[in-house]
Amino acid sequence: MSRGLRLIPIVLLVWLVGGLAWRLIKPPSPAVPSRIIERAVPPFDLAPAVPTKPGLKSADLKGSGPRLINIFGSWCVPCATEAPVLNELRKRGVAIDAIAVRDTPDAITAFLGRYGDPYGRIGNDPRSNVQMNLGSSGVPETFIVDGQGIVRRQYIGPLSRSNIPDLMQQLAALR
Repeated sequence: MSRGLRLIPIVLLVWLVGGLAWRLIKPPSPAVPSRIIERAVPPFDLAPAVPTKPGLKSADLKGSGPRLINIFGSWCVPCATEAPVLNELRKRGVAIDAIAVRDTPDAITAFLGRYGDPYGRIGNDPRSNVQMNLGSSGVPETFIVDGQGIVRRQYIGPLSRSNIPDLMQQLAALR
């Protein structure tokens, strides 16, 4: 057997170990981006999540200028951490609507009382159907929707203060 053929198993082993080590050092992102970015929001009509706010339907997202759609749950700890950011955005004039996922009116009311209420409308999504149709894989998630009902951007996970300049710039560009 030639010397070159004897090195093939060693080269393959080194290549395999190197590939596995690379995946351990740099794992793939766990975020699952939505497939509706740059597409129209799928049709939906959600009942109000709380008695004091109107529900949310896809038609509300057309002709009203750019806005944020925040998917949240009162049971979600990261949703509470992003609440001050959403309140700050609302103070800056950003229109924010919400979809409450697998929640109850009493729990949502208590959440809004504790952390603030930046939302114009809150739709109730008890079985996460609209959440899944939007391509959201969890809570919290926030979508930027332009005035024609087209999804322009998705933020996976809680928003932080460092997201505010980028959000404001993107919303200004869509006006």
